Amino acid sequence: MPRKKRPEGTRAPNGASSIYLGEDGKWHGRVTIGVLDNGKPDRRHVERKTEAEVINRVRELERLRDSGKVPKAGSQMWTVEAWLMHWVETIAAPSVRENTLAGYRTAVYKHLIPGLGAHRLRKLEPEHLEKLYEKLTDRGAKPGTVHQVHRTAKTAFNVALDRGRLDTNPAKLAKSPRLDEDEIVPLTAAEAKRVLAAARGRRNGARFVIALALGLRRGEALGLKWTRIDLDAGLLRTPRQLQRHKWKHGCDDPHACGGRLHKVKPCTDGCARHAKCPPACSLDCVRHASSCPKRRGGGLREVDVKSKAGRRTVGIPRPLLELLRTHKAAQDEERKFAGTEWQEGGWVFTQPTGRPLDPRADHDEWKALLAEAEVRDARLHDARHTAATMLLVLKVPLPAIMEVMGWGDAAVAKRYVHVPDEVVAEIAGQVGDFLWSDATKPSTPTPPRSGDDSLIDQLQRLLDAAKSSSYPDDEEPPALRVVG
Repeated sequence: MPRKKRPEGTRAPNGASSIYLGEDGKWHGRVTIGVLDNGKPDRRHVERKTEAEVINRVRELERLRDSGKVPKAGSQMWTVEAWLMHWVETIAAPSVRENTLAGYRTAVYKHLIPGLGAHRLRKLEPEHLEKLYEKLTDRGAKPGTVHQVHRTAKTAFNVALDRGRLDTNPAKLAKSPRLDEDEIVPLTAAEAKRVLAAARGRRNGARFVIALALGLRRGEALGLKWTRIDLDAGLLRTPRQLQRHKWKHGCDDPHACGGRLHKVKPCTDGCARHAKCPPACSLDCVRHASSCPKRRGGGLREVDVKSKAGRRTVGIPRPLLELLRTHKAAQDEERKFAGTEWQEGGWVFTQPTGRPLDPRADHDEWKALLAEAEVRDARLHDARHTAATMLLVLKVPLPAIMEVMGWGDAAVAKRYVHVPDEVVAEIAGQVGDFLWSDATKPSTPTPPRSGDDSLIDQLQRLLDAAKSSSYPDDEEPPALRVVG
């Protein structure tokens, strides 16, 4: 049935859709969707052979417009490669930390673009991502690497979804390979005491005592300055941390600059030069920026701590205070001995010249300390797990543990607080005393002390908080801040 003609001398209201027969013999439709970035109306054009086809398409665009799901202008032209490059360089780069950005760029340029870059953004399916994850696994990529690629894709496509470039996020529907986390066993009380005893005789040994007693992160401990420690009041502040950033080329031709360091051929079987052989360089390799004469942006840099909760004030135990005073006196003697070679920065833990400690040297010193103390091999970050577990054993309330450790979310405690064997045995003993107690004795259990929650209550609250946090594996969990 043909459309009724509008009476002569009248016109459609502003923003109304229009359908007409063009001089080319085809039917055309125009639908006002919204406003473009330059302020002009975003008016979409539809062209079909028949009037019915145009009407159907115009009505479909109007429904999408009214529901807020209409594609952005030009979104059909985006490829996965174009969007990922735009996201990582224009959107993510100004807003995230240097190390986070380095991880994003590795996932984007090394894995996502080579594997998915040619797809149209709006036609990307979860199956495409799952096939990429399978290929990465078959090539020998570790599950952690595949999950980093998955999280990066999910973050990038979430932004595309928010901006109307996508209707759904395919990475949220895709399933990444299972990631089995390594079991973390914190140091026992006996092991921690042996480490503390060995640390007293080593240069900068107080650094590892702080790790075990206060649970500071590596960057927080290496970034400590004397102005942030009040030895009289016994308080320590952690507003900043020290991180190593990668160097960037400052020259015009990064490939030629690192030419003498390019690895042309892979190592032969039985290579005795490397503990872990590095891969051969690509034909267009632009790495080796640390050797560039005009290198920039790298080295040790002082940055803010990773979260607002990380900016905290922590009390220092009395034995650690005495150790810090001794360490400060020893540093004063080193400063006098170094003379003009000393580079004053106010750092608590330094090299013999006053420069801050390098994270790699700090790691090697920790391994040497464990060997000297005859303690099993453990990560340096396990000292933080040990400190959190120690607070639980001491029956410190969970809100106080979160404050000391610098956590803003109770669910994080599930990863750090572990129940040691001694506590498990103690709980078993309490259960045995309760169930198999003498029948002649009063059956009413002893109520807990006022103002002191039992260990079981704290563990139950910790598990409840962890179970209540249902969030994707790449997103921050909802904040469970402590009030009061």
